[in-house]
Amino acid sequence: MDELNNLPQDNKPDDDNSQTRNKENSPLGKINPRISPITAAFIGLFGGFFLYQIVGGFLTLAILGFNLHNAPVQSLRLMTMAGQILFILLPALVFAKWFYEDVTEIIRFRFPRWEEILLFTLGIVILTPLLQYYLSIQTYFIDTWAHSSHFIYSIKTALDKLNDLVDKSYGNLLTVHSIFSGVIVVIVVALVPAVCEEVMFRGFIQRSFEFKIKPFWAALITAFFFGVYHFNPYELLPLIFLGFYFGFAAYKSNSIFVPMSLHFFNNFTAVIFYFIFGEDDVLNDSLSKNFDLNSSLIILLALIILFGVVLFLINKFYAKAKNE
Repeated sequence: MDELNNLPQDNKPDDDNSQTRNKENSPLGKINPRISPITAAFIGLFGGFFLYQIVGGFLTLAILGFNLHNAPVQSLRLMTMAGQILFILLPALVFAKWFYEDVTEIIRFRFPRWEEILLFTLGIVILTPLLQYYLSIQTYFIDTWAHSSHFIYSIKTALDKLNDLVDKSYGNLLTVHSIFSGVIVVIVVALVPAVCEEVMFRGFIQRSFEFKIKPFWAALITAFFFGVYHFNPYELLPLIFLGFYFGFAAYKSNSIFVPMSLHFFNNFTAVIFYFIFGEDDVLNDSLSKNFDLNSSLIILLALIILFGVVLFLINKFYAKAKNE
């Protein structure tokens, strides 16, 4: 023991270098957070929710009045866009700078290759009808249970009212009478949420969770709150799964621009369907009118298999890129 205690002092730099290497290889790398990353993630979750839903909601009511259905639609769109930028995007950037210093690393500002965008977009093309078929099956079972249980029927009635309120709010935003207003709708409903929500959720929040827990759980927890954040009771599970896919894309690509592009594509296609058919859920309505449980389950299974193939290709692509 005395021999160990009497080692030369010039061995200490090697220990320091070893500690430095260990620090750089840790999930935090060279980042020195001011607070626990888990705490930072929940500050982002609840801070963003409070600022956007509470503060932004009160400001909207104060400026446009309590009868939002009769408010000027362009003013409502501008307030929605301003709320996303001021109360979601800006806090995410401020939190990243305040808690971590390195905003670029935390938010994952890296331009992806076109192959990455293509692969993940192929996944969202399959995932969109997959989730619609899931919704049609979910609706079938909820309606069946509601007819056989008064308790479930009362819950369904309450959820229907909340769902109608959400649909009316989006319906007002999506109504257009000119090309100019159509462009504004695409910006407000597709582009701005894709940028703002992804910077907050897949950028600041998920990245914070990743520093302390496994990426799978970081993406899943973030996706859960992403689904709850949208206040859409019937689409909660599809939104969670969609958010989880966005989180998977952010982690694998290490680029915020990949989930941004997926988010934009998802919202943009919904807007285009609304412009063409006049309904924001035309595919789900069509499936409900011509619903057959057995065929729907078979198609759902086939889409799940196809989606699994895409996930396999994505993992193979990044494994090959890592080896190269």
